[in-house]
Amino acid sequence: MLQFMKKEVIFLKIKQELFHYFEKAGMKRKYQAQDIIYMQEEDAKYLYLIIKGRVRVYDISTSGQEMTYDILDKGRIFGESSFFQNAYRPTTVCAINDVELILCKLEDLYPYLHESSELTISLLQMMNETNNHVTKLLRWAQTYNRYEKVAAFLLDLTKQDNIYKDIIDGVIPYTHQEIASSTGLARVTVTKILNQFSNEGYIKMKYGKIKVIDKEGLFQQYLSHK
Repeated sequence: MLQFMKKEVIFLKIKQELFHYFEKAGMKRKYQAQDIIYMQEEDAKYLYLIIKGRVRVYDISTSGQEMTYDILDKGRIFGESSFFQNAYRPTTVCAINDVELILCKLEDLYPYLHESSELTISLLQMMNETNNHVTKLLRWAQTYNRYEKVAAFLLDLTKQDNIYKDIIDGVIPYTHQEIASSTGLARVTVTKILNQFSNEGYIKMKYGKIKVIDKEGLFQQYLSHK
């Protein structure tokens, strides 16, 4: 079994039966594809729960380059910086498709955190998962070359099917530009790497989609020494 698949993969989410706490504490809001939900450096006022659709969390450098940190879907929260007083948003978040959110202020959620230990534990677990994810991205940036970054990204996404991200049977609905933004590489670099992976028989490419067909081979070739 592959090293990256030894642990069971669990996508931590807020259970739907806990959504009513957010509904009591906050309000619903809808966004269309490509709408900006908030920009980095804005005041961090609200915590957000996704009840429909997907959002992209990313950073915009001073030169205008975008680095994607995560793609989040139904049941995930974002905007954790609102947990701290006078905090600012460290990232920008935009809607990938039509999105429906519940946004609430932490002080309005407090009574329900006291009421439900499950809700409190879920929030803490998801904050820990976010921290682990950012740590993983930093490790990739510091220790992986460009081929290893793309291989790790593809393998990480396809560890387990995720219907909310439309990742089924090893098929990733990401463009070359989206992979470039997620790995901090140039689009032309990602295209060259994906073409090489395709020629080596590890992936198949269609417009806007990539299917990983040989996870074991891709891992052994590029990541087994890590």
